[in-house]
Amino acid sequence: MAKEEYITVSRASGPNSAARTEPMVKVIAVIATLGGLLFGYDTGVISGALLFMGTELHLTPFTTGLVTSSLLFGAAFGALLSGHFAAAAGRRKIIVILAVIFAAGALGTALAPNVEWMIFFRLVLGVAVGGASATVPVYIAEIAPANKRGQLVTLQELMIVSGQLLAYISNAGFNAAWGGDTTWRWMLAVATIPAVLLWVGMLFMPDTPRWYAMKGRLAEARRVLERTRAKEDVEWELTEIEETLAEDEKSKPRLRELKKPWLLKLFMIGIGIAVIQQLTGVNTIMYYAPTMLKAVGMSDNAALIATIANGVISVLMTFVGIWLLGKIGRRTMVKIGQFGCTCCLFIIGAISYFMPETINGQPDVLRSYLVLGGMLLFLSFQQGALSPVTWLLLSEIFPTRLRGIFMGGAVFAMWIANFLISLSFPMLLASVGLSGAFFIFGLIGIAGAIFVMKCIPETRNRSLEQIEHYLHDWLSNDEETRPLRRQVILPKTGS
Repeated sequence: MAKEEYITVSRASGPNSAARTEPMVKVIAVIATLGGLLFGYDTGVISGALLFMGTELHLTPFTTGLVTSSLLFGAAFGALLSGHFAAAAGRRKIIVILAVIFAAGALGTALAPNVEWMIFFRLVLGVAVGGASATVPVYIAEIAPANKRGQLVTLQELMIVSGQLLAYISNAGFNAAWGGDTTWRWMLAVATIPAVLLWVGMLFMPDTPRWYAMKGRLAEARRVLERTRAKEDVEWELTEIEETLAEDEKSKPRLRELKKPWLLKLFMIGIGIAVIQQLTGVNTIMYYAPTMLKAVGMSDNAALIATIANGVISVLMTFVGIWLLGKIGRRTMVKIGQFGCTCCLFIIGAISYFMPETINGQPDVLRSYLVLGGMLLFLSFQQGALSPVTWLLLSEIFPTRLRGIFMGGAVFAMWIANFLISLSFPMLLASVGLSGAFFIFGLIGIAGAIFVMKCIPETRNRSLEQIEHYLHDWLSNDEETRPLRRQVILPKTGS
């Protein structure tokens, strides 16, 4: 698909990129992204808990894989369902419901008497994780001003990696303080605290102006814009939202609209963006890092403490990603992340393959730390470029009326890919070893890089409505009637 040439002009009455971000927007973003914190904690905590729950729950290699991946399977369907219901009930209401599910799932896993109940409550928790991953970025993207959308949506990614870091610190802390086979229950129970905070906080938050407008509640849409925009931007943005919604069909949003070629192409691009983030193998590192580090010679305590480094790098590099989103385009960010991650996968594979496992009958300590170093370099590209821009692009590229459903479908595909990779990784590790596993992910990464070069659009400095028009023109089949040059109205300054 070839991109048309676009030109830009400034609009004196358009959104002022230099305008301040209203404090209410920041409050809304921080509270909503507690869902991201829970997402990160609940996916990261299992990496350490697995080292301790095996004895009490009588885990086998197969049930270990089920306990880990059941959350991801539930997350796939949580994303799909929340995407559907968010269009009908509203983004805010869905997040409130998800907070209750987060709390129930966290308590259930902490109190699980056997592996069957553990898997069940991990599935429940997964519904909340998947729902948050699909709903929170959309909520923030629709409520944030165009010039701050990148940084505010990426706050979700910062909260995810912060939650994972919190999980790693919690795992090491509980083990150091109490130890023993029941330590894992406290690790899992801690997640109820941010779940309660999310529930209370979202009760006082508004829904998005675009959802209110989609439901014909224009007075409420205006009130939200007045609380989250500079005064001079309210009329302009409300008019743009109304005009864009008026161009859409009046019927309820349904997946059968994928019969339209440009929407089908856009949906498939969204799925591709979602899936390539997982095909790097990032979550094999996030979920199985202690297991892999033990396999290359580290002790339990050393592996748990070393895994904290993964969390620290992830948080620090997400700050770098937020900064970069204000400086360079989305497409450039994806290319940096995809190419960097792919190179790191081959580096880790080479270290594992060429360096000896033991020296004089003892595990090669240098090999284990070089593998850890390769993981940290990989996470620098993943969390500093690829992951932040993935969530941002998914929240931007879909049309307003279909955004909830399409986002749910794309994130469903992401979680299914995550589930399959996480379930199969222990078997892959056993059959081809650490080096073979990372070489396979590296080859997949090359295919992902080809997709990035051909299919990733640039959305920076465009409002959500401008993005919709741009992508419609780009993906249109009718080459004769499609304009070769489309005027895109952009702010005069800023990012």
